[in-house]
Amino acid sequence: MVREDEKKFDITWPVHKLSYEQKEIEREALDFAKSKLYKGQKAIFVIEGQAGTGKSVLVTALFNEIQAACKDKDSIFGGTKNYVLVNHPEMLKFYKRIAGESSILLKKNFERPTSFINKIQKSAEKADVVIVDESHLLLTKKDAYNHFYQENQLQEILKNAKIVILIFDNKQVLKAKSYWSKQKLAAILGEDNVKIRHLQKQFRIEANSDVQDWINGFCNKKICRLPEKQKFDFRIMNDSKQMYELIKEHEVTAGLSRLLATYDFPYRLDGNDYFVKAGTLSLRWDRSKPQESLAWAERTDTIDEVGSVYTIQGFDLNYAGVILGPSLGYDEQLSKLVVRSELYEDQAAFNGLKHLNTNIKAVKERLILNALNVLLTRARKGLYIYAVDKNLQKKLLQG
Repeated sequence: MVREDEKKFDITWPVHKLSYEQKEIEREALDFAKSKLYKGQKAIFVIEGQAGTGKSVLVTALFNEIQAACKDKDSIFGGTKNYVLVNHPEMLKFYKRIAGESSILLKKNFERPTSFINKIQKSAEKADVVIVDESHLLLTKKDAYNHFYQENQLQEILKNAKIVILIFDNKQVLKAKSYWSKQKLAAILGEDNVKIRHLQKQFRIEANSDVQDWINGFCNKKICRLPEKQKFDFRIMNDSKQMYELIKEHEVTAGLSRLLATYDFPYRLDGNDYFVKAGTLSLRWDRSKPQESLAWAERTDTIDEVGSVYTIQGFDLNYAGVILGPSLGYDEQLSKLVVRSELYEDQAAFNGLKHLNTNIKAVKERLILNALNVLLTRARKGLYIYAVDKNLQKKLLQG
């Protein structure tokens, strides 16, 4: 993402920056939607892609095209009612900011899924095209806290839209109430009028493949040999405070540099400050500020905070310092990463597991590793890692 002080946001930038792969998928999605609207058929187009493959850029460009055509009475999209939904408050801020600076997009067309579902059910009209970004965050059970009282958000969206375009990454599912098994996803989508495409090219991490291989291995409990020195600054740190100082230096010189941590330190949404305490460092967790127009990653004052997976998901950083908390350790006999789900502070992420017909321990582990994957794939230019667990820290430093 571009810093406010570096470049004024230009609504045409997503279209201009699309890769050949992104343009092809955008064209397929548009043609698919046009065909199904013309035939009056309900349909689903799924765009799968892992972190850093440009999913949100594609969403913006795709929706820009649809909304531009919406004003053309000769287009199949003419006069249609279309929305982008995202179950992530920080990403919603980002999209609304884009809409606020656009002559084509409107803020009212960007909503949380629950808000959309509750509003559309009170209306006699249905939506035409609905794009769901971060669809791996859709709820798969009732959630009174989020004012969702139906059984499944995707099913409710499908009831109230003609064409649904899902942006999906199974490695970014963070909660049991958003957990999709392949069988469940297939059962909801069915096979008729469904098309699936995959984004493969990695845009975010400006590193050789050995860095990406190391991250992929680590998020699958394997500790590989440390990558060779290269332009991408990859380091294992033995001093948490020193890591923070390095991040602050990068914030001055490059911007978009933040400290992040696994959800292994107490945090409550009660208005009080809570702190991440790791080694010699004690720094407060990110403060919840829903009234802020800019997302956490884009605000300069957040250099004094530690971001969580929920704060940073979906965003790019230039440099990231990641603190690995007590839930991640190292088994010397098995020579692999150990996940201690009982030490994970976000126990609410496991609510609803008993309703899943699956191995509960394995799912808990997968959710924690998914969160780890999100944290380790934010940085474009440099990644620093500090582990609280002494055995893990020792192993990482050994390379």
